[in-house]
Order: sequence, then structure tokens, then C-alpha cells
Amino acid sequence: MKKGGKQDIMSIRTKYEHELAEVFNKLIAMCHMTENAIEKSVRALKTRDDDLAREVMAGDKNVDHAEREIEQDCLKILLMEHPVAGDFRDVSAALKMITDLERIADQAADISEISLQFKGEEFIKEPEHIEMMAKIVSAMVKDGVTSYINRDLELAKGLDKRDDRVDELFETVKSDLVELIKQNPKNADQAILFMMIAKYLERIGDHAVNIGEWVEYASTGSRG
Repeated sequence: MKKGGKQDIMSIRTKYEHELAEVFNKLIAMCHMTENAIEKSVRALKTRDDDLAREVMAGDKNVDHAEREIEQDCLKILLMEHPVAGDFRDVSAALKMITDLERIADQAADISEISLQFKGEEFIKEPEHIEMMAKIVSAMVKDGVTSYINRDLELAKGLDKRDDRVDELFETVKSDLVELIKQNPKNADQAILFMMIAKYLERIGDHAVNIGEWVEYASTGSRG
């Protein structure tokens, strides 16, 4: 191969790596927004901070914008750079991950919307297990994206086991709420709201597992 040909290939490769690095940076920023949305949504619930809840709901549009921007970047890479094999999987995985991140942010906004329905009423039970769920799933989301950036397959695979703990906590929340309704049927309205919040957090855990599976796909070509 002529020297110029090698330089052209190196130039193309450098351009691709630069563009993928930009996607990584935007993905990290989107992940931070999503983590913050989860944390703030549950904090707004616990502290009955309606203004914070509305902030989370309003901020969802920023995550939507980030998703569209990353999607455009990824499609541009696919159309202009024609990546193959592992490079193609990297870009495809990023496209799938941003869908999961966007849905996670939607669910955080849904939690905030539900928290407004308590209207300052005294809780039938303090949401300590819901707080635990939120803490775990937020860390799972962060670690899912980190495992993609760092090519850490073991970190990605570990998300599934952590999701089992989220499922256990969901069952605990459900059992506690059923017992509270048995004690007093008037507890049913709040119990339903708490159940919906716990279900959204359980779904966030599932989305975090999805992210881990896309990391595995990017690394190995197989998923789950």
C-alpha cells in the first residue's frame, strides 16, 4: 500500500475515534442528568418539595434534547464513516442506551408527578424502602454507562444481580402496603401512589440491566 493510503486510513480512523469520543462525552452528560432526575424525584417525595418535583418534570425536556443530539451524532457516524464489526456495535449500542436513559428520565418525571398527588398529607408510611430502591437504581444507571465507556464487561454483567435486590425491595414495599390497607382501607389511596412509584423504580432497574446487556453486545456481539 502506498504511504498516502496508510495516512488516509489513519486520518479516517482518527476522525472516527474523535467523533465517538464526542458521543461518549454527551452520553456521560445525559447519564448525569438522568441520575439527578432519579435522586431529585425521590427527594421531592420524601421532603414534600413540590417545587423540586416540578423541576424534575420540567427538566425531562433536557434529556429528550440530549437523546436527539446523540442519536443524530450516531446516525451521522453510521452514514458517513461506515463502521464495521466492533466499531459498528459501539455506535449501535450507544443508540440503544440513549433510549433506555430517556425512558428512565421519563419515569423519574412520572415519580415527581405522582409525588404532587400527596398534597402535603402525612404519609401512611415513611418511604425508606423506596429510597433504598432509588439509591440502587441510580448507581446501576451510572455503572451501566461507565462500563460502556471503560469497556468493563464485568461491571456490566454485575447489574443483573443488583437488579435482584431492587426486585426484592419492590416485593417488600408491596407487602407492607397491602398490610397497611388491611389495617385501614383509608390507606388505599396513598398505598396505590407508593406502589406506582416503586414500580417505576423497579422499571428503572430493568432499563439499567438493558444498558448492561448493550455493553455486552458492544464487547462480544451477543446480548444477555
